Amino acid sequence: MERQDETQQSKFGRICVFCGSSQGKKTSYQDAAIQLAQELVSRNIDLVYGGGSIGLMGLISQAVHNGGRHVIGVIPKTLMPRELTGVTVGEVKAVAGMHQRKAEMARHSDAFIALPGGYGTLEELLEVITWAQLGIHDKPVGLLNVDGYYNSLLSFIDKAVEEGFISPNARHIIISAPTAKDLVKKLEEYVPCHERVASKLNWETERLAFPQAYNTLR
Repeated sequence: MERQDETQQSKFGRICVFCGSSQGKKTSYQDAAIQLAQELVSRNIDLVYGGGSIGLMGLISQAVHNGGRHVIGVIPKTLMPRELTGVTVGEVKAVAGMHQRKAEMARHSDAFIALPGGYGTLEELLEVITWAQLGIHDKPVGLLNVDGYYNSLLSFIDKAVEEGFISPNARHIIISAPTAKDLVKKLEEYVPCHERVASKLNWETERLAFPQAYNTLR
């Protein structure tokens, strides 16, 4: 019975993972990347990530790839030289720039997870949260809060709710958990409850509104 639970089919076909191009100073961050990879593999979920093979992104992509799941690495052409990112495993999608990278990663994913990371990880995370708030997508967004790494960010967001800059409903867009297993389970159970500021928007209407940007993704 335990074996069946470990290999249950997920509602998600692909999950996009944002994470650092560094490994961080604590081994717990590296362990969390491997554990998340194992969780994706056990649930037959493919990985979408920012390309390259260094840092936490390298650990999770290699582990998912080694586990037999499909990996899509989306990377701007200017970051492709090996000395910058290493060698991307799996399928490589080269794009013109950072904006196209985020749009392409989102388009291919059913959910988003942020591992510990720096400026780039935060920028990617906050953009998909904002898209959810605007009603551009209903895909769940999760924080893998390893050793309380994101506690300060969550405290800031709670303060923004308290001060009236984020609505209580929009606060529920962000799901957090300390372990990969708990987080994926919460993402599976997520039900959108935030306001529909721009409910008519979706990935297709965005593509029609900004054809030049999307053409560069092909």
